[in-house]
Amino acid sequence: MFQISLIWFGAAVSLAEILTGALLSSLGLTKGLSVIVLGHLIGGFLLFLAGYIGVKSKKGSMSSVAFSFGRYGSIFFSIMNIVQLVGWQGIMIFDAGISAEGIFPIGYKWWCLIVGILTIGWIVLGKFRNKLNIIVMSLLIVLTVVLTYVIIGGHNGAGLSAINSGAEKISFGQGLELSIAMPVSWIPMIADYTHKAEKPRKTAVLAVAVYSIASAWMYSIGLLAAIFTKETRVDQIMLKAGLGAAGLFIIVFSCITTNFIDAFSCNQSAFALLPENKKENSENKGKLRQNISKNIPGIVDTIIGTIGAVIFQMDKMSGFLYFIGSIFAPMISVQIADFFILRRNAEAKDDGKIDFIAILSWLAGFITYRILMRKDYLLGNTIPAMIITIIITSALRLLVVLVNNKRRSAVAA
Repeated sequence: MFQISLIWFGAAVSLAEILTGALLSSLGLTKGLSVIVLGHLIGGFLLFLAGYIGVKSKKGSMSSVAFSFGRYGSIFFSIMNIVQLVGWQGIMIFDAGISAEGIFPIGYKWWCLIVGILTIGWIVLGKFRNKLNIIVMSLLIVLTVVLTYVIIGGHNGAGLSAINSGAEKISFGQGLELSIAMPVSWIPMIADYTHKAEKPRKTAVLAVAVYSIASAWMYSIGLLAAIFTKETRVDQIMLKAGLGAAGLFIIVFSCITTNFIDAFSCNQSAFALLPENKKENSENKGKLRQNISKNIPGIVDTIIGTIGAVIFQMDKMSGFLYFIGSIFAPMISVQIADFFILRRNAEAKDDGKIDFIAILSWLAGFITYRILMRKDYLLGNTIPAMIITIIITSALRLLVVLVNNKRRSAVAA
């Protein structure tokens, strides 16, 4: 549980969280902090439900999706998860490269390569990584506390209600959506860490609590820095806070620890795509071969992300977050309806090849989400789209039960 808490703290301490928090600066301090807290309460609750489903089914994230969508139906979400993980690797490495370049200029592309190589090294460290992770996380906690203190203490009591006029204006609903979207982006990954834990329920609660608190903290740092220092670039925030080399450490290692989780989940999603017989063969390999084979997808994910960061400008996150929300919010909605409302037998459903009701319900939720994006709502897009998806899933499931019961009655008569 201690290692899990460190891993999920490392997931939250990232440049993406700070930069997203800075996007909320046009709301001002009070509304901005309200959006962060409310969004992480909602997103954290959804994240816990996903982790709890994995705990009860004793399956990883993408494998547990098969209980609702069928084995073949879950393939689409495994592929989509791999796609978003490659995207996240590229965005994180790009942001780290740009930010590191602002502190120690050697060319941001070189920094992208350095961060990519260090991430691969972190992936293949094995058990030694756990001990090193304690040191790295301890330093990140201390430096993040210092960064927070400098930002809050440096404004001299002024600008508490200031609005950063340079930031793009967003509404409360849009800000809430950006705050919910980050926890939602971890939904396809959390069960990969909770389903095999010695105390799975407590581990799920701990992982979500640590991540949500730390993520809200990172969002708040971005918000406060944008309001008080008028800066949205992480490197400039670090420099204004007087964190030169320390700031560089935060930038590089916060990226590496977050990218490791992406890589691990990529391993699990790729493994979920294998037929059962190939999974068994892979699990029966020697420890060395097994570790290498299970890390290959994550290493490839990191390599592709690094190449993307070097070639493309990956500095637009809001559209990517909306894409993730539109895919995975309806997915978890179908699972919530099946698992918590309808109480369907997940173990029996694992034998299904594809569940068309689940697919149709997800499609309805996806379309609803994209339609809701065209207008501004106080509650954002995620919550209304999820409620509609849950209702549709439940209604279709019950309708099928009623039709089957009538058919059985007719046959019996």
